[in-house]
Amino acid sequence: MNSASPSSASDIAIDVKGLTKKFGDRTVVQNLSMQVKRGSIYGFLGPNGSGKTTPIRMLCGLLTPDSGTGTCLGYDIRRDADKIKLRVGYMTQRFSLYQDLSVRENLEFVARLYGLPHPKQAAREMINRLGLSGREEQLAGELSGGWKQRLALGACTLPSPQLLLLDEPTAGVDPKARRDFWNEIHALAAEGLTVLVSTHYMDEAERCHEIAYIAYGELLAHGTVEEVIESSRLTTYIVSAQGGEGLNALTEELTNKAGIDMVAPFGTSLHVSGRDAGKLETAIAPYRKRKDLEWQHSEPSLEDVFIDLMGRARDNFQ
Repeated sequence: MNSASPSSASDIAIDVKGLTKKFGDRTVVQNLSMQVKRGSIYGFLGPNGSGKTTPIRMLCGLLTPDSGTGTCLGYDIRRDADKIKLRVGYMTQRFSLYQDLSVRENLEFVARLYGLPHPKQAAREMINRLGLSGREEQLAGELSGGWKQRLALGACTLPSPQLLLLDEPTAGVDPKARRDFWNEIHALAAEGLTVLVSTHYMDEAERCHEIAYIAYGELLAHGTVEEVIESSRLTTYIVSAQGGEGLNALTEELTNKAGIDMVAPFGTSLHVSGRDAGKLETAIAPYRKRKDLEWQHSEPSLEDVFIDLMGRARDNFQ
């Protein structure tokens, strides 16, 4: 999968420090520093419209930072941006291949565009790999969302990039297509491909080797899922009501109460969390005496952490 680069022996694909980017008077990325290991799947989480794509583009040389330094695939992100771009596959959220060309024609076109020596063979091998056999002559515009997604993934990995950039790749596809897609991503990573993916699906974030939570240009948390959950220092209770009644009123009562940092409905129950266990216990003590409520201590989920971080993030994009 990987072609040669100055740091083929290094296990670090991306290493950046202090990246900052402004558009006009608005800072969209503030002092970002991070490392991404080769062959890893690194997930970027954050509120929609809060600037996840900008830092990803800076990390892989597609956008020049105003300040900060770093390398991607062994190349300087400022001096060697053109070299980095040649080694990056970019799958956008919106399907960007030719709707009026067939699956085969699209892949052969991409193969020729990148100067692959045997474009027809390369297209045929990718069709077989991604399970597109039997759909070779189907027009891309007639494919379902899941099949379009496979075709797009095939096109952006056809030139054997060292780094794959996925921007909300599974928006609008069914659960089975999402699962199949992620199975293929893990297979590619096992072959040495490094993957950066932006998503707001918690189950997808949990499939990543490491994650970073970015809100309005600031990196608020990063590490493995377990490390991010542990660093949140959240204590969480699940509270349910007999017959499921009264939870809306309880939500209003508990929200913004001292010691409670997050209240979120989950089906027929509420998740109630706090970053100070003692203050949380004091806040919920009167409610634990109510016979119509059942309280159960729980480990915080990634979604609990996500909601808590989102609530604390300062929206400077408004």
